[in-house]
Amino acid sequence: MAKPRHLERHRTGSIGWLRAAVLGANDGIVSTASLVLGVAASNATSHSILIAGGAGLVSGAMSMAAGEYVSVHSQADTEKAQRELERAELKADPVAEHRELAAIDVARGLTPALATAVAEQLMATDAEAAHLRDELGLTETNAARPLQAALSSAASFSVGAAVPVVLCAVVPTGALIPSVAGTALLLLASLGFWSAKVGGARPWLASLRVTFWGALAMALTAGVGRRHGVAAGHSKRRTVEQASSRRGPFVARRQARSSTNPPGPLTSSAPSLRGAPARRSSPTGGRPAPRRGPAARASSGGSSRSTARSSLPPRATSPGR
Repeated sequence: MAKPRHLERHRTGSIGWLRAAVLGANDGIVSTASLVLGVAASNATSHSILIAGGAGLVSGAMSMAAGEYVSVHSQADTEKAQRELERAELKADPVAEHRELAAIDVARGLTPALATAVAEQLMATDAEAAHLRDELGLTETNAARPLQAALSSAASFSVGAAVPVVLCAVVPTGALIPSVAGTALLLLASLGFWSAKVGGARPWLASLRVTFWGALAMALTAGVGRRHGVAAGHSKRRTVEQASSRRGPFVARRQARSSTNPPGPLTSSAPSLRGAPARRSSPTGGRPAPRRGPAARASSGGSSRSTARSSLPPRATSPGR
């Protein structure tokens, strides 16, 4: 007679890696998209947004891997210590451990006689495994695996965070905020739906829950970036105004000085009065000529008067003279 096959399919064996993968992907999408939206809302350049997204991807993946490894390894250390303690108790007092195991079965609904017989059979087969399972709830299926959790979390975070970073590289800055927000919400809804389907839970409720918290995180981060960008713009404008106000009196004094002290006398090309030749600019560059003595001034005055007389037209003689 053929042995009937057990067709039930349980998903408890995938709880460890599924939890780490869903957590990493969700954190990668939410944290990196929120970071990109916050930096973009502060009116930063596309290059700065791309650098921020890439740095967030690397740091987030390493942080998730380190955090998962440390936390799950702490759980594994605790489980190891409990195994060693239970092994020592079995060696020290097996009769007391037998009574303890029988009491557990009685609490589950067995009669004392049947519970004693079951405990005896279990301890004869594998006493340590029976006590770890019934007394502490430790099995090989749900045992802590630090390396598996770390790799799953880091890989899923990188995949989730890569989408906003790629959008930063290909989407123009003006359309970056709606593109990143819409794509991130769509990915979060899909992630919640898929994780619920794999775990056997209600998919639509899980999808709505993940999408709501992701949208809230992105909205808050974008608001912080927007506020910082406005504050930075006001601060920059105030700094420019203060610099202009400090420079204003200096510029006014400089303009007044230049208007009262022209650089030099202008050269006139028109003929002077009474036919005198045009005055040329002083060879001293506008500076006053050195003073001369009385004899020099007299000779200079005589020569100038004679020159002026020679240039005048001759007087008409009167007939009576």
